Amino acid sequence: MHILLIHQAFAAINEPGGTRHHEIARYLVKQGHQVTIITSPVSYLTGQTAQAKNRWVTRENSEPGITILRAYTYPALHRSFFHRILSFFSFMFSSFFIGLGVKNVTVVWGTSPPIFQGWTAWLLARLKGVPFVFEVRDLWPAFAIAVGVLKNKTLIRMSEWLERFLYCHADEMVVNSPGFVAHISQRGAKHITLVENGVDVGMFDLSNDGLEFRKTHHLEHKFIALYAGAHGISNNLGVILESAAITRGDPKIAYVFVGDGKEKANLMAEAASKQLDNVLFLPSVPKMEMNTVLAAADACIAILKPIEMYKTTYPNKVFDYMAAAKPVLLLIDGVIRQVVEDADCGRFVSPDDPKALADQIKIMHNDHEKTAWMGKNGRAYVESHFNRAVLAEKMEHVFIGLLRSDEK
Repeated sequence: MHILLIHQAFAAINEPGGTRHHEIARYLVKQGHQVTIITSPVSYLTGQTAQAKNRWVTRENSEPGITILRAYTYPALHRSFFHRILSFFSFMFSSFFIGLGVKNVTVVWGTSPPIFQGWTAWLLARLKGVPFVFEVRDLWPAFAIAVGVLKNKTLIRMSEWLERFLYCHADEMVVNSPGFVAHISQRGAKHITLVENGVDVGMFDLSNDGLEFRKTHHLEHKFIALYAGAHGISNNLGVILESAAITRGDPKIAYVFVGDGKEKANLMAEAASKQLDNVLFLPSVPKMEMNTVLAAADACIAILKPIEMYKTTYPNKVFDYMAAAKPVLLLIDGVIRQVVEDADCGRFVSPDDPKALADQIKIMHNDHEKTAWMGKNGRAYVESHFNRAVLAEKMEHVFIGLLRSDEK
């Protein structure tokens, strides 16, 4: 089986960002399949580009069975929403023409967001006469409308039309959170498979004590509350800075931000203006280095804006935190709260309440034994319920099932 994945925001494990698709691709190759990925040279997290100027496509064959084709993409991803749309459309067209040249494809796998690349995947599947699998990782455009970044009525109508079109015309829909199923069904999807977000627990070595990271950043003997991930509008990270201001009087508590995004410069300026010397901002790190970062943390924060739509999400970072045996400070309500509470691996905090966050950090700081116990619970829970190898096998079954249906 030769699977063609169209994914502008794809991140390999040696890059920062969510690596769900690279991990699944590696599993598929181990089962004897071939995977070709058409992606952008522009990092969706940092906005930086690794491609030579005016280069149409760059081919990477870093490991047997996986070919990565980086298609030309308009590079100003983080300049504004308008420039982001230009980036999406440039990739939509460049990936289509490059995809035409990929031979002997047996299934095309499209994923959203951004949703526009779904059109590319659908059209390539139809032209090649193979099944089209469409995966939804984020309810776009609903999320963009809810958070206020998508306001143009014409663009909203076009996006919602494309969303319904793709849902109706996919041979199989895949979602990574159970909270998405109702939304997808209401917009015309007929065949929906849940392949949850999860984690490769083998990437998180619990023997790492994080001491090297602490020494490097002068954080010895600190209680580290860590946030790792995107620094965007949706992430509501100002709440963490407000919590840092509340606990500033305790020199043993430190807040560490690891990652990048459009709002990072603003957050750093805010921290400087408030003289928050208990806050440290660090750059993004590749997924393969996250074990070292998370090993140094005492508790890890997951946060989104308190928007009703976000109650449907299964954020990647929560599963990484759990795999690293770190207790989760969860400022996201909904289906992910159910996971954390079922696992008893952290504490839910009202998403827009910095004082409640500060209070919970103090509680964890003062009860090391209970804090460590919650972290161990999380590790055991993801091993049993959200193991990437098991979830990748579910994805493989989706592809195989479609091919068998085609043969009948």
